[in-house]
Amino acid sequence: MNVHDSERLSGLLEEAGYVRAPEGSDGDADVVVFNTCAVRENADNRLYGNLGRLAPRKAQRPGMQIAVGGCLAQKDRDTIVKKAPWVDVVFGTHNIGKLPVLLERARVQEEAQVEIAESLEAFPSTLPTRRESAYAAWVSISVGCNNTCTFCIVPALRGKEKDRRPGDILAEVEALVAEGVSEITLLGQNVNAYGSDIGDREAFSKLLRACGRIEGLERVRFTSPHPRDFTDDVIAAMAETPNVMPQLHMPLQSGSDTVLRAMRRSYRQERYLGIIEKVRDAIPHAAITTDIIVGFPGETEEDFEQTLHVVREARFAQAFTFQYSKRPGTPAATMDDQIPKEVVQARYERLVALQEEISWDENKKQVGRTLELMVAEGEGRKDGATHRLSGRAPDNRLVHFTKPDEEVRPGDVVTVEITYAAPHHLLAEGSVLGVRRTPAGDAWARRNAAEAAKPAGVMLGLPQIGVPQPLPVAAGCGCD
Repeated sequence: MNVHDSERLSGLLEEAGYVRAPEGSDGDADVVVFNTCAVRENADNRLYGNLGRLAPRKAQRPGMQIAVGGCLAQKDRDTIVKKAPWVDVVFGTHNIGKLPVLLERARVQEEAQVEIAESLEAFPSTLPTRRESAYAAWVSISVGCNNTCTFCIVPALRGKEKDRRPGDILAEVEALVAEGVSEITLLGQNVNAYGSDIGDREAFSKLLRACGRIEGLERVRFTSPHPRDFTDDVIAAMAETPNVMPQLHMPLQSGSDTVLRAMRRSYRQERYLGIIEKVRDAIPHAAITTDIIVGFPGETEEDFEQTLHVVREARFAQAFTFQYSKRPGTPAATMDDQIPKEVVQARYERLVALQEEISWDENKKQVGRTLELMVAEGEGRKDGATHRLSGRAPDNRLVHFTKPDEEVRPGDVVTVEITYAAPHHLLAEGSVLGVRRTPAGDAWARRNAAEAAKPAGVMLGLPQIGVPQPLPVAAGCGCD
């Protein structure tokens, strides 16, 4: 969701006359924007470390501006300017549309502008955007969260859930497809609770089916659902809608009923495993991924063993694992029985080792399968050296494949046979069995041609917002 917000910030600034600074030149940009997260403690440390690194550069470059937005800005407000008085603008999660105005006001008044709205001023998807991918796009269907998980700071910073009208969502998806996008990811803090704000319990399954009727839309994904709201009609919609991909990211957080109760998670182990069983019955090849927190206050060895039990039973394709991070302002931060760091670390390593073994075993089952891949951009860091390309299978597994003789562009589709499995990727080492050029590939080619012809302008440094990443966007919260 932060990546999506960053695309909006980019769009706002480009509309105001800024252009993107070259990669890696944030210290030489006229404006540097940090869009922050507050889910984990290291986000704070990284922000202030980066701000400190930029301070001497700004001192040497009169007129350079630094802006800080997002969840940490919403949480820390005046603290940011006190710790880093060289910051020019601080804005929150509810008023990202104000960034160009705040930059101009800071420039004219020659003093920091701190503006934090307490409620949403404009739904993010109504703002201009500068999408990082020509073939894949994020689409917000809701913002905020109505859950009260004791470890999570998100509801306090993003507010109560607010749903977007279905017609507005589908209109955006149709417009994206008309531009050449062939894959969309529906976003919400608690995406399958969609409809609670508009009084329709089946609104999310209806939305999935409606996306299935959009001609030219090849792949639909969503993140992240909450087990509490995962209903049979959603499973049926996933199974019966051909362009909804056989992939599910559903945060577990803990396998212990005792810990889940302390986390204020409204499901228990049996309910969670029951959902997975239903999904696998309906979609046999579905890849299921999850989030898990290790070391929540009060977690005993027996509790942790229950988490390992669920991991063994669920056979996750991948798990995003986190050591519990105390967040000021959450109930868990003041709970008794905070777990010693060395105990948390040891449990974390055991969990990671188990999940690595399972991920590898599950990937080995893919060997010999023939899969259609959507060619990706920037997913294979070694592609140049190995003379391969990379793509995503329908279940979102990353596959590196032999580069064919004919031109293949990001967004195009190739058919390959899987020959090798590693814990985190697959290889298709034989010849590509087929190449299908797509409108998404055409869109990528047009985007590149347009970028090459762009005029120079005021440079904007927007750190690390990239192409939509492998789902899910890793965060330590099950309602993000």
